[in-house]
Amino acid sequence: MKQSQSENSYQGVQERRAFISTMIKASLATAFTFSLANAKAGFFSTTDKIYTVGDVMDLILKEIPGAPFDKTVDTLKSGNRDIKVTGIVTTMFATIDIIHLAIKAGANFIIAHEPTFYNHTDDPKWAGANRIVEAKMELLEKNKITVWRLHDYLHSFVPDSVTYGVVKDAGWLPYYKTGQRVITVPALSLEQLAKHLKTALHIDQLRVIGNLAHNCQRIALLPGASGGQTHISLVEKETPDVLVVGEVHEWETAEYIRDTLAMGGKTALIVLGHSVSEEPGLEWTQQWLQPKLAGIKVTHMPSGNPFRFV
Repeated sequence: MKQSQSENSYQGVQERRAFISTMIKASLATAFTFSLANAKAGFFSTTDKIYTVGDVMDLILKEIPGAPFDKTVDTLKSGNRDIKVTGIVTTMFATIDIIHLAIKAGANFIIAHEPTFYNHTDDPKWAGANRIVEAKMELLEKNKITVWRLHDYLHSFVPDSVTYGVVKDAGWLPYYKTGQRVITVPALSLEQLAKHLKTALHIDQLRVIGNLAHNCQRIALLPGASGGQTHISLVEKETPDVLVVGEVHEWETAEYIRDTLAMGGKTALIVLGHSVSEEPGLEWTQQWLQPKLAGIKVTHMPSGNPFRFV
């Protein structure tokens, strides 16, 4: 018997539904097989590894010649190696302000270049019982913030990361060779050099000893606080046009330079400030570290110059 047009249409719809149902079942079965196979192979596992504090420390130390050192101040000042890292902050000093900024950013690991508790070894009893030390320790513990000092190791990178950071920011990489402490740059006056460093290193004010018209080409660069003995011996050996340092004992390097100039010597002095003179090294650390840690945000937060000039 010949089927009506409506019967043919109904049959066609039913056939299409059956075909679609079959295809859906087949694709679901294929997808499940694919998912199971690739799940076993790790296909759907996250590409962002979970890092502990210890993982990050070890990642850095493997780049340092001779690390780990038997004796170093680069120890954990709070927290422990097993804590899972939620974010990293690099900075010069783990100040109260930096700790609060890290908390706000969701970062629980601060890598600081200098002491957290106001003395070289971070001995909490260095100045006796101290309410500020105790409050700072409590703040770190309450918010589960780990602080690791990266001082000896940072200076042991090849090249020294702090010096490299300053040279890079100053635009002197074309004139720099690894290990150099005296860099020869195109000549400029002491005043021009001071202004250049203020701009390049984001310094509001710095201190100078010498004639501002003095010609500077050979620059002895010692960021941080390497001490009067190192400053003076380098000037004696190299007789640079200018010594650029982070920090001085005023009764050592500054007085030596003053007498040097009084007796016809040529070496001027620029004092940048301790924190701002080494901050570029911590900024470089952030730039170097970030690509190595997928899924972990590494942020540089300058702790800044604590002084104001009035």
